[in-house]
Amino acid sequence: MRTLFADPKTDFVFKRIFGTEEHKPLLMALLNGLLELDEAHRVVEVELLSPEQRPQVQELKFSIVDVKCTDARGTHYVVEMQVLNVEGFEKRVVYNVAKAYTGQLGVGQTYPDLNDVIGVTICDFELWPYRESPRVPMLSRWRMQEQHGGARGLGQLQFVFLELPKYDASRPPRTAVEKWAYFFREAIHLRGVPEVLAERPFVDALEAARAAGFTEEEWDAYIRAGMAIQDERGALSLARKQGLQEGRQEGRQEGLQEGMQQGLRALRTALYELLRQRGLAPGPQEQARVEGCEDLGTLQRWLVQALSAASVTDALR
Repeated sequence: MRTLFADPKTDFVFKRIFGTEEHKPLLMALLNGLLELDEAHRVVEVELLSPEQRPQVQELKFSIVDVKCTDARGTHYVVEMQVLNVEGFEKRVVYNVAKAYTGQLGVGQTYPDLNDVIGVTICDFELWPYRESPRVPMLSRWRMQEQHGGARGLGQLQFVFLELPKYDASRPPRTAVEKWAYFFREAIHLRGVPEVLAERPFVDALEAARAAGFTEEEWDAYIRAGMAIQDERGALSLARKQGLQEGRQEGRQEGLQEGMQQGLRALRTALYELLRQRGLAPGPQEQARVEGCEDLGTLQRWLVQALSAASVTDALR
């Protein structure tokens, strides 16, 4: 049985809402809300870069979904929905924004032609947990700062993060930022349009996520996408538990070295199983590389990469 609204955190629905020409006003509203822009500086027009056809039945890669666009003033935006917290995530965000910045220069162009790039990332996890970084709020803004006097500058690259688990569910949402967080967190659980979202752009975003508007093929693709996310979470959890538990047990019984070997074997087994489930068969050279790896961190990285890699070579890069 279909829910009233599909989960906007999944790739299929996120791009349906924010990555199509039809719904560009919703993308502008999201940017204006999360960037907290006043009336004089609001985004009034965006152009989607490298437009992709939204697939009817083929799922996308499930952890990372991005929409790239530029506004009327030339500022570029990389808008991302990140479902899983994976190793090196912050570095990948910085890399994507830096790549969007340097990628503007074509043949014959000069540095003054470069426009600012802002990365807007919505995380379905705490990137900076309160217990470790209590001063980082749900919506955080990042840019370079001079370390002695505190002056801000070099604003060509900026970063905005919305950490959904930090939303305060003890009271109704009040600000635009809180309403967007509420929308992403709660849309799939709603049985109607709540009063706090009964205004534009939120009511329009809910309408775009309304499950009744999906064809049977689209709904099947959406369900498979959700199942794939759960599989990814399960694979990561299992590998970490097996590696740590077996490593600790063997470490107590036979010493730290043997415990490490148990952890390595568990990660290799999880990696092979994940590749098998995804229909990727490692060749002799690739299998020898996995068997010869003696670093837990490398095997964990390969396991994460295998979740969305198109080939075994990509998984083991």
